[in-house]
Amino acid sequence: MVIWPFTCINIITRRAYSSVDLAVNTSRPHYYSPPKREGKVTKKLVQPLKSCYFREKSYTILNLPMKFAVIQERKSPPDRRVVLDPASCKTLLSNFPSAELMIETSPIRVFSDTDYTKAGLEVVDDVSSADVFIGVKEVPIKALIPNKSYFFFSHTIKKQPYNRDLLRAILDKNITLYDHETLVDKQNHRLIGFGYYAGVVGAYNGMRALGLKEHTFNLPKATTLSGRQELNFELDHISLPNIKIVLTGTGRVGQGAKEILDHLNIKKVSVEAFLNNDFDEAVYVQLDVLDYCERIDGKPLGKLDFFQYPEAYRSTFDRFTSVADMFVAGHFYGKGAPAFFTRDQAKAASFKLKVVADISCDIDGPVACTIRPSTIENPIYGYDPQSETEVDYRNSNAIAVMAVDNLPCELPKDASEGFGETFVKDIIPAFFNSDESGILERSRMTKNRQLTPAFSYLQAYLDGKE
Repeated sequence: MVIWPFTCINIITRRAYSSVDLAVNTSRPHYYSPPKREGKVTKKLVQPLKSCYFREKSYTILNLPMKFAVIQERKSPPDRRVVLDPASCKTLLSNFPSAELMIETSPIRVFSDTDYTKAGLEVVDDVSSADVFIGVKEVPIKALIPNKSYFFFSHTIKKQPYNRDLLRAILDKNITLYDHETLVDKQNHRLIGFGYYAGVVGAYNGMRALGLKEHTFNLPKATTLSGRQELNFELDHISLPNIKIVLTGTGRVGQGAKEILDHLNIKKVSVEAFLNNDFDEAVYVQLDVLDYCERIDGKPLGKLDFFQYPEAYRSTFDRFTSVADMFVAGHFYGKGAPAFFTRDQAKAASFKLKVVADISCDIDGPVACTIRPSTIENPIYGYDPQSETEVDYRNSNAIAVMAVDNLPCELPKDASEGFGETFVKDIIPAFFNSDESGILERSRMTKNRQLTPAFSYLQAYLDGKE
């Protein structure tokens, strides 16, 4: 059976995920197991899954030897990240001697062709003989090879209209698709993603915006730095004023952002202290959903209730906007949940925020000042709450907004190494152990020119009815 929570529609899936945060799992179908007899609350069953996984397994993709290909990124604008860096490739071949691996030549990848050949890996122009093709972003329709298996972020599981034709082509070409976002363990926790690096870069960019807005320091763009070590070095040379920073999100994005704040030796304080006390140093508070939302009827029913019935809640975030100078938004947000603050609330005399680093980047969504995404080239813009228009972020009445929606691209080397290590450790073994943990079975979106049962909810979207 499969669970699809109410909050799954139009959720952010490129950011805050955590193995302990229930928000992390609402971007994909949830596989349901009968509850243990412990009085434990289970999620609402919405749609049955008629899976034959435990009766028979498809060994089509599990035949050995298995030939993998790391493919060139062809989407524009170009993405320099890669799923398997040279070190991860060597680990894969060492751990699975029967595997074969080829690297498609690429002029843009953060690791050059020479980096791979020096590691003893085969770099070729034609990878069409491979069985499994591994990439990061969407593969253009013309580049898809029929009757193969692919791993990449398809950006279709939330019915994104701009990729409807891509999913149609995948079915037409009899391609077996595994979306990186759908790779989950038995507890439906995401196994892989770039969210942590989105948090790291987002918090760094937020600090850069603060320095430029307040004319106090000038950090270089993250994309000009060689990696995390150099990024930390730059942070070591700034001095922060006595500001209050509110961080939302406790998943991978939140953890990445928190590491930046901690590296700066910013003191973490409780919600009560943050709201009620003055400090002679920079401080931050990290919020979970019930810190800034409450049930309208006042009943304290817990976090699971919020994710099941977000429409029954209202925001209390204005408590924080009246005392905070900076907001780092790394939260989960689902349709029906209350906004953090509205445009009208941003007009209030008590509204104090001057910098918003919106890693979540929902346009015209729960963070009212995020009116468009920004870019790596121009990551900061200003929002005038009174006119509700974009202005120069240096204006005294403007909120400086950092809303880059592809933040991990700014640290492509670090992000690729982290992704590759996890992919080899958690995903690749499934090809050689008959998928004993069901990772491939759970994540497989298409097979034999059809959507798999767990993703049949996309049929109306494919048919153009949604």
